[in-house]
Amino acid sequence: MTNDSSRGPEPRSRRRGPPRDALLASLGDTHVFLLDRRVAGSERRLDSLGLSSELAAAVSEHYRAAFTGEAKTFDFREGDRTCEVHLVPLPPPAREIPQELVAVVHDVTPRRRAEDLLARRVEQQRAIADLGQLALRSRDVEELLGHAVRAVAATLDADLCDIFELQPDAEELRLVAASGWPEGAVGSVTVANEPGAQVGHTLELRRPIFVEHLATDPRFVKRQPLLELGVVSCLSIVIEGREQPFGALAARARSRRRFSADDATFLAAVAAVLSSAVERHREERVTEHAALHDALTALPNRALGLDRLCHALARRQREGIDVAILVFDLDRFKLINDSLGHGAGDELLVALAPRLLAEVRPTDTVARLGGDEFLVVCEGLHDAREAIGVARRLGDAIARPIAVPSGRHHITASIGIAVASHADDTPESLLRDADAAMYRAKERGRGRYELFDDALRRHVLYRVRTDSELRRALDRSELDVHYQPVVDLRTGAPVATEALVRWRHPERGLVGPTEFIPIAEETGLILRLGRWVLERAVAEAAGWQDQLETPITVTVNVSGRQVADATFPAEAEEIVACAGVPPGTIALEITESVLMDELNSPAMVLGELHDRGFKLILDDFGTGYSSLSYLKRFSLDILKINRSFVSGIASNADDRAIVEATIRMAHALGMTVIAEGIETEEQRRRLAALGCERAQGFLLSKPLPAAAAREYLGRHVTTA
Repeated sequence: MTNDSSRGPEPRSRRRGPPRDALLASLGDTHVFLLDRRVAGSERRLDSLGLSSELAAAVSEHYRAAFTGEAKTFDFREGDRTCEVHLVPLPPPAREIPQELVAVVHDVTPRRRAEDLLARRVEQQRAIADLGQLALRSRDVEELLGHAVRAVAATLDADLCDIFELQPDAEELRLVAASGWPEGAVGSVTVANEPGAQVGHTLELRRPIFVEHLATDPRFVKRQPLLELGVVSCLSIVIEGREQPFGALAARARSRRRFSADDATFLAAVAAVLSSAVERHREERVTEHAALHDALTALPNRALGLDRLCHALARRQREGIDVAILVFDLDRFKLINDSLGHGAGDELLVALAPRLLAEVRPTDTVARLGGDEFLVVCEGLHDAREAIGVARRLGDAIARPIAVPSGRHHITASIGIAVASHADDTPESLLRDADAAMYRAKERGRGRYELFDDALRRHVLYRVRTDSELRRALDRSELDVHYQPVVDLRTGAPVATEALVRWRHPERGLVGPTEFIPIAEETGLILRLGRWVLERAVAEAAGWQDQLETPITVTVNVSGRQVADATFPAEAEEIVACAGVPPGTIALEITESVLMDELNSPAMVLGELHDRGFKLILDDFGTGYSSLSYLKRFSLDILKINRSFVSGIASNADDRAIVEATIRMAHALGMTVIAEGIETEEQRRRLAALGCERAQGFLLSKPLPAAAAREYLGRHVTTA
């Protein structure tokens, strides 16, 4: 037998191998074909090998490059499948071009899907990160919502995207941001918040809602206006809020589509960013509102009122519009606080606020400046008459009875009006002018309005100039103190002197206190001036007490601002202690109006002054319309009868009756009585007959400079 292995090589024509133009292998998702040049260039012949017509076309498109000796790789997509195709030429004999190639078709659908999913997630994460950065740096919620819907539409390849905001009444949802919706839809489209509507259904279930075919979905009976927009499929999710949902975010498609769980996860992440940003914005709005609005009435506060006035004046300069302001406070408001407590006053202010708003235009601003003082800023008025019309309406509204739990109240307001008329008008100058007009309204009877005019402007300028000159006068020692003796009507001997400040003006000569004390009160300079007068009078009293055997009381007028200062008793005690004067020889005079206008602070301060040994005098009794109960509440030692009653005691029966009743009442309360303004002997005689102990006036002595007062006291005390 002949061994097969001894045979020579088998002729080439008889060598076995895979047939050309045939499937060489099929391993799972990979198929290997051997193709010759003839077959590779013919789609029809490729079809015969089992390749689909689409794949055959793709191979025919790329085969020429492969037959030049260069391997070719490309992706082929067919339906949901993706194949990776490699065309590799087989090495030909020397100096020949390849005649055969191997086609490897590998199904890479799972891998490509994973890569696509990863790419989508990266894109989604990038979109969420961009949205988060915008949420942190932007305070414009509308801008943020608009960016969000555009980002969702682009990332999910959605035809429409929208955000519906749940309204405060929870009955409706309003479109607040949209992509793909018709122009003008944002802000104007509303849908009912009910389960039969797709958005309402989302809010009810509080979870992602998938809709594959809206028109046939049995869950929804109210599909408008979504069907009108051609919506077929959608995915929606709730944007949560602290107390109730903010609304819903949805992505929508006009062709049938099945949104995935990944899509819902992305939408939920966007909704979370929006929820956090919206809540932060709401908290900022609450904080900002609290900072710019009055906590009691919810009206704009002083800061916001002045800011609105600044903007109005800026628009006046740009556009030429007229600007007017009204400043007013409530007449006798402190009497309500006094008689019924501050709670009653608060009730009144709360009830008054909506009345004020009802009498002005929506473009006007009503602000509470503090206490019972208000500001109204009006833009676009034609002239001062319109501003007066606003003042009349406000005055009438305030004057109507107000029923609150504490009772039924009748109040009025004094209103000052100022109209911007100069290019350099500022909020400060307008407020100053309106304040001046308001105080003139009070001086003329309260419960009325006054328009700032040229006469009042001259008064304001005089006040400003006087304040400036008075401050310089304190620095330049232009002020002096005169003293008017107070005598005992039984003995005729001086028992006290009243310190009265005088101003030796370098141009106007000697200026009386009535010309500058009210201005010092308004500007606050009275605190400095009052201390200076007290120090000067106490120093003078120390000298007199060293000179005279009988101690002479010195009385000093004290302003309402001083009495309202809780530190004043200690300050006054320090002044008399440094001078070595017993507090019992220093009497402090307050007016009746001080008791009325600043009721609570005086009760404490006056009590402390009395405890420290100071005598307290009530000046101008009968002119402030105060209750007699005030005399019981405060630690008063002396009562002064105003000169307006004293002047008529000899000729007017009513004045005589008032003086007699006042003396009896004061004595019943253990108080000494001083009658001021005595000018005739008849007045002196009648007062003495009625039991009045002390008096002062030109009949007895006019106010004297310190040296003359010292001589007068030395002469009369020695001879008494």
